[in-house]
Amino acid sequence: MYARSTTVQAHLDSIDNGIAYIRDDVMPTMMDMPGCVGLSMLVDRETGRCIATSAWDTAESMRASEDMARPMREQAAEILGNRAQVDEWEIAVLHRDHPSHQGACVRATWVRFDADALDRAIDLYRMAMLPAMQELEGFCSASLMIDRDAGIAVSSVTYDDSAAMERTRDAADSLRLSGARDAGVEVLDVCEFELVLAHLHVPEMA
Repeated sequence: MYARSTTVQAHLDSIDNGIAYIRDDVMPTMMDMPGCVGLSMLVDRETGRCIATSAWDTAESMRASEDMARPMREQAAEILGNRAQVDEWEIAVLHRDHPSHQGACVRATWVRFDADALDRAIDLYRMAMLPAMQELEGFCSASLMIDRDAGIAVSSVTYDDSAAMERTRDAADSLRLSGARDAGVEVLDVCEFELVLAHLHVPEMA
């Protein structure tokens, strides 16, 4: 499974218009494309950081969609008020305890890894970190996406609501530090988001 993410540092007063465009125009069009298995959107209303991610059954279907996706991406970026950064990922791990509902939130962590340590890092995420994350209050789902060429990975953990995400912050920080140390990866960034769109049919990959 593969994913393409589009990140825009939006103007704060443009976020709701951007959400509406992606929900009402982009998502239905994307879901009709061959191989598309879902779309989600994360928003940080304090900083304006918005990330829309489409999921695909193969790398070929993802790349075949680019010509149709590009004008919609450019329109979304124009509505949100800034340029778009596009990243392509391999979905290495996905586990869903239960579907997310309105009010769900996501804590995302970006890390840098060495290529020769990647397989070990994925195994550690799957066998050690994922079971520990499942014990956190309000845990809904978790995923790990990797960009082998860039040496970057992102872990996204979804919680039922912002209160659960806030109460788990210290425990998640400790788990992140120990996991990064054991896996030999460098934490680049951590950000908490509102999950404003979640229309995903990616199968279990844990």
